[in-house]
This record gives sequence, C-alpha cells and structure tokens, in this order.
Amino acid sequence: MLNKLTKKKEFEKVYKNGKSSFNQLLGIKTIQSQNKKARFGIIVSTKISKKAVERNKIKRQIRAALEKEQEKIKENIDCVIITRPEIINKNYKEIENSIYKNLKRLNLYK
Repeated sequence: MLNKLTKKKEFEKVYKNGKSSFNQLLGIKTIQSQNKKARFGIIVSTKISKKAVERNKIKRQIRAALEKEQEKIKENIDCVIITRPEIINKNYKEIENSIYKNLKRLNLYK
C-alpha cells in the first residue's frame, strides 16, 4: 500500500521547497520529512486530459510503478509527481521507466 500526501499544505510545502527532476513524461519534487515512510502525491491536471477516466488511468499506472519500487526507495521523504501532456498515450513500461530515471537522478534509492 502506497502512503499518500493528502493535504493541500503538504503538496505546497513539497512544491515550494523540494528538489526536482523532470523529463519528457513527468517530474518529481521531493523533500525530507518527519515521517517514517515515504509518501507520494500525484498531480494529473485537466490540461493532460479533460476525461477523468484517462487521468485516473495515469494515476493508477504511476501508483503501480511506485508500489513496485517502494521497497527500494528511501524513507523519510515526501514526493509530488507532476505529469506532463506527453504522458497521455504512453504505455505502463514507459511510465515506469520515466519514474525510475527521475528517482535515480534524485538519489532516492537506498
């Protein structure tokens, strides 16, 4: 089970103060936290797709990729994942690869 960022203030804190890594499909902003586990928030705006079905599919794919990598990711971090419009027609493997590269670039693996 993936731990989620839920409150607007948590998102804003990470967004303003976090280190970031972006590529063609998505970006990750991260900050150290007081929690014992890593927490993630996913942003898929209506600019990506007007259809909620497509936005939710992208969120599910990102969540699945993060759950797969969760054991390898450092603890005590909060991450916000921001999607870009290019993500709309990509398959799961491309999204997973993009997340892996960004996490590696930010040194978030144990």
